[in-house]
Amino acid sequence: MEQARQARNVAILIFEHVEPLDFVGPFEVFISGSNDGKDFNVYTIAEHDSPVKAFGGLSINPTYTIATCPKPDILIVPGGWGSRKEMLNETITKWIREVSDEIEIILSVCTGALILAKANLLDGLNVTTNRSAVNELRDIVPATTVILDEARYVDNGKIILSGGVSAGMDASLYVLEKLWGKDRAINAANIMEYDWKKA
Repeated sequence: MEQARQARNVAILIFEHVEPLDFVGPFEVFISGSNDGKDFNVYTIAEHDSPVKAFGGLSINPTYTIATCPKPDILIVPGGWGSRKEMLNETITKWIREVSDEIEIILSVCTGALILAKANLLDGLNVTTNRSAVNELRDIVPATTVILDEARYVDNGKIILSGGVSAGMDASLYVLEKLWGKDRAINAANIMEYDWKKA
């Protein structure tokens, strides 16, 4: 009898002043595309186990800390105003760098690209971010990094980057398609009644 494949762990990083849709959008995509939880185990992670206050005052209790979470197969790094502080948080950037070798896919949303840049993961890649943060990203990436400021999302293999806010949902659906096929992604978009904008 064929052994069932274990659900992939999808860890979504949250932090103070994270943009809500940057993390809730991908959360919804992977839940909707999870085949009733059989294919994805989706959870939030933070540096500490105390409630995190997102942009606009939304309070979230992280499921795990970065020290206690199950090993991620997919890591979502959202953006928002708080990313400017978190990109300087060596605890976070060091953790991302250390786990990156064993992760199947890392997806940044919006200014989550700034955090990946500070984790030294964007050398030689094609990248994108929120249009309003392109210059900030340009200031911190290596000269070998190519910024595609009009791209909705960009696939470098392991590392996928998306533009602002709702683009993270489009990129998440793209990841779903990449892993489980077009029908799964379309079905998830239909469940959410979401108009998927492909890159």
